Amino acid sequence: MEPPPPIHIHPPLLNSANPWATTLEDLKALFECGSTGAVTTRTALLDGFAHDPAVHQYAFFDPSTHASGSGPLSAGPAENASLNNMGYSPLPLDAYLGFIREIAGPAVVMEEEGKKEKKKKLFIVSVTGSPDDVAECYVRVARLARDVRAPLAVEVNLSCPNIADAPPPAYDGDALERYLDAVARAAAENTAGAVRVPWGIKTPPYTHAGQFAMLGAALVHSATANASAHCPASFVTATNTLGSCLVLSSSYPPVTARLAGTGVGGMAGAALHPLALGNVRALRDLLDAAPQTRHVQVIGVGGVEDAEGFCRMKNVGAAAVGVGTALGRKGVEVFGEIEAGVLW
Repeated sequence: MEPPPPIHIHPPLLNSANPWATTLEDLKALFECGSTGAVTTRTALLDGFAHDPAVHQYAFFDPSTHASGSGPLSAGPAENASLNNMGYSPLPLDAYLGFIREIAGPAVVMEEEGKKEKKKKLFIVSVTGSPDDVAECYVRVARLARDVRAPLAVEVNLSCPNIADAPPPAYDGDALERYLDAVARAAAENTAGAVRVPWGIKTPPYTHAGQFAMLGAALVHSATANASAHCPASFVTATNTLGSCLVLSSSYPPVTARLAGTGVGGMAGAALHPLALGNVRALRDLLDAAPQTRHVQVIGVGGVEDAEGFCRMKNVGAAAVGVGTALGRKGVEVFGEIEAGVLW
């Protein structure tokens, strides 16, 4: 049996699933940017997330001093890290499928070949929910893939640290196996139009060898469970934000948190970069060690804001590199800045 289809991203630069990929306008700007090879939607649930701007917030900060502006326009050059206690997109999955249909346009049949012409820029639809929910998400994305000009992929986000009473499934081997099996079954049963949509998972930051071993075992198990010589996932996106982080508004009393509530949230940006690099290197080595997973690509995410960061990610094994915090700070122009400093 052949391995699952790979993802093709050129240039190998894209946005991560984040708040700056929420609206139709956000996604249009990312799609029209000549320096991105793919676009990732903000992570969506089937029915949307109950977002409350008074509760769910983000901030940019200087990881050395904790100095923090009030938003992208006020963030200073040293405020290259971010903290957020946000959940998922308030928009449901079907809203994003409608955005993709509008941006990519309908597939065009080429008369001389009888095939549907595809644009080269990939849309990665980031989804989450229960195992059954994400299986249904895959089915809906695969159905859309028959009809639009852009190639599609599915990213199953198993790594958000900000959901109360719902720890990231990718920290638990049994939970991870349930998700892998559910999506693999949905993909195997998807025969309508014979569109094989690649899919992968988004992982949290791992901090010790046991967590990487757990992930590797789950990926290998997914091959065995589906009677295949290959893990059914095409890629792993590493990494999401690091949870249980706190930024204070002052070092002296009265001390208040920068974000609402307890102020605890997921950290990203420059402060996460060394850990993200370590995760990508460890994942690439782990995947290469087993024949069932050697085909799995890694999308490296975490603290990349310039060409040097991009090159570091590529050099430790990333097939493509995602940008989050720097997109929020600089806008889509950040991709052109990175591309200008890289020799493809």
